[in-house]
Amino acid sequence: MRVLKAPSWVVPGQRRRTADQPAAAVRRVRWPVVGALLAIATLAVLVRTWQLDSFGFNSDEAVYAGQAASLAGNPRYTPHFPVFRAHPMLVQAVLSPFFRTGEADLVGRLVVAAFGVGTVLAVYPLGTRLYGRRVGLVAALLLAVMPYHATVTRQVLLDGPMLFFSTLTLYCLVRYVQRQQLLWYVATAAMLGLTMLAKETSVVLAGSVYAFLALTPAVRRPIRATFFALPVLAVVFAVHPLSQALAGRSSTGRNYLVWQLFRRPNHPPEFYLRTVPVAMGLLLVAAAVVALVWSARRWTWRETLLLSWIAVPVLFFQLWPVKGFQYLLPVAIPMVLLAGRALVAVPAPTRLRRPGWLSWPGWLRRSAGGGPVRGVRVALVAVVVLSLAVPCWKVVSPPGGTTFLAGSGGVPGGREVGRWLMANTPEGAVILTLGPSMANIVRYYGHRESYGLSVSPNPLHRNPSYVPLNNPDNRLRSNDLHYVVWDSFSAGRSEFFAQRLMILVRRYHGRVVHTEYVDQPDSSGRPVPVPVIVVYEVRP
Repeated sequence: MRVLKAPSWVVPGQRRRTADQPAAAVRRVRWPVVGALLAIATLAVLVRTWQLDSFGFNSDEAVYAGQAASLAGNPRYTPHFPVFRAHPMLVQAVLSPFFRTGEADLVGRLVVAAFGVGTVLAVYPLGTRLYGRRVGLVAALLLAVMPYHATVTRQVLLDGPMLFFSTLTLYCLVRYVQRQQLLWYVATAAMLGLTMLAKETSVVLAGSVYAFLALTPAVRRPIRATFFALPVLAVVFAVHPLSQALAGRSSTGRNYLVWQLFRRPNHPPEFYLRTVPVAMGLLLVAAAVVALVWSARRWTWRETLLLSWIAVPVLFFQLWPVKGFQYLLPVAIPMVLLAGRALVAVPAPTRLRRPGWLSWPGWLRRSAGGGPVRGVRVALVAVVVLSLAVPCWKVVSPPGGTTFLAGSGGVPGGREVGRWLMANTPEGAVILTLGPSMANIVRYYGHRESYGLSVSPNPLHRNPSYVPLNNPDNRLRSNDLHYVVWDSFSAGRSEFFAQRLMILVRRYHGRVVHTEYVDQPDSSGRPVPVPVIVVYEVRP
């Protein structure tokens, strides 16, 4: 009787890997791969730290940093930023030690940038497990220079750390599919819980996991294991509501839920289609589509998993009236994996395989392994990377501007205005701003109480943290408001309130006391200073 020996990579006592697992996923990592990963990590660090402190925080950054400072007990921020707002506190807790004594803009952004670099490195083992080592390296390289990911991970936002944990969730799920072990199934639930603790909207990824398991009959769906995994997910995420309850803020989450459900749309329906593909890179998106089309005849659980990871968030956030630039960031991971597969594995046309079809330079033959097909692949990867690197360089070298897209970068002049108000206005001065975004920046840098004129008096249409001014005329007449701040970023989004603010400025004898400018090219290309933030002193 013939005895079949187990392959050398099967560890005794462990379940054998599935037959369709890429061979590269089980080989030892070689030094050239380590060198390539170090080069990619260095590039990712450069992209995410170059001129990182050029501009001050935007509104969301100010809120999260203010929460971290309040959590650390910093007395300069506790009056202006409540610890508990709309989101869980995982990221703010990580940041809080750095905000214990004062401003820590650069350090806060470096912490988030570290999560971004970690995500780039985490893509490599994920891609290796799915499609092999080359796809993992190319996918990591694409994410390293993707403008969309670089933009978000250069800011103190929750989405960068959330993407790091969601990538680890995807990796644990892949390991479960390949090994069919309870440990990886429970690990998937635990990592998904951490992802939700980073940002609660990532709960939509639970829908991606469910869709994948429901659409993949070949993958074992253990009912008993689910009874172990779901409590782990619940216990991890329960840290958020439990901390609110112990702090006496149990109603905070409900208030934010009502506000989110009844918020008015803040962008047109085509917002994501117009902004996200460009931010990801059109060539990268095209390569991902090519990979899906090519895989149609040889579809496996891998494509089902990646497509589920794309479709569920896209569908949810498209249907949700509120849209944000960074909300679709989880989609970036399957996109770079699919694009990497297209650039590495999609067969070349037969004509390219003929010997002597094209004469290649010597350096390209050596780098591509001597064949024209590999040379074409190297060239395609270089073209796609270059198409991402050029706009990415513009992201990390921002010239400033008079318009602003929420979640896409810092606010020019915001930090300077806040510091000017702190240094040149008396303690207790109250500021009226055009909108709540500039009010958050004034609170963070100026440590002055501020109100947004555009905050709705209807509780269903405003953030529960914001206090509306039902009668700003009366507050100005009573000398309860001392300064008015106009900014071009809020004015570009709300022309009505911008006009109303200027009416109040003229009515109450507004006098310009400070202006922040950015340089904008005129018709001849010469830089011309344009005011972006103006501070008025008003009196009854």
